[in-house]
Amino acid sequence: MSTAIILGSSRSNGNTARLVRQYQQVATSNVSVYDLNTFSIGEFDYAYQNQSDDFNSLFKQLLTYQKLVFATPVYWYSPSARMKIFLDRISDLLSQDKEMGRALRGKSVALLATGGDVEVKHCFEEIFIHTFRYLGCPYEGMLYIPFDGDMPKIPMDISVNRFVLN
Repeated sequence: MSTAIILGSSRSNGNTARLVRQYQQVATSNVSVYDLNTFSIGEFDYAYQNQSDDFNSLFKQLLTYQKLVFATPVYWYSPSARMKIFLDRISDLLSQDKEMGRALRGKSVALLATGGDVEVKHCFEEIFIHTFRYLGCPYEGMLYIPFDGDMPKIPMDISVNRFVLN
C-alpha cells in the first residue's frame, strides 16, 4: 500500500519530523513525505481567492496514494496552524472541485502526533476522527509520542500494536 505523510509542523526537522522518519523506517510500504513548509497554501476563504496557490496541485499528488498519514505536533490541544489550514482547505473540494473531493472517499487515514503532555487530550484526535468520518475515509488511529524538549518521554518504538503501519 502506498502511503503519503503530510507533515504539518513549524519545524521541518523537529520532533514530529523525527517521528515521521522513524515511521518510514518501520513501514512495510512505500512512504513519501510532503512537508507543508515547502508549499504555499493560503487560508480558506469563502471567495476562493487562493486557487492559484499550491493546495490543488499538492492534493492531486496525495490522491495517488492509498493511505494518508497526517503528522502534526499538538499545540494547545489542536493541530499546528499549518495542518489546520491544510484541513480547512479541503472545504474548497467540497464546493469548488467536487470530483477531486469525492476521490478522497475511501482513502485510509491515520495520525502521527507529538507533544509535551504524557497523554494527548481526546479533543485533539476528535478533530481528525470527525473530519475523516465526514469525508468517508476509514480512520486507522493515532500514534502519539510525548517529548520533553528533544527527548521522548517514552521509548520511540513505533512497532507497537497501537497503530497500523501498512
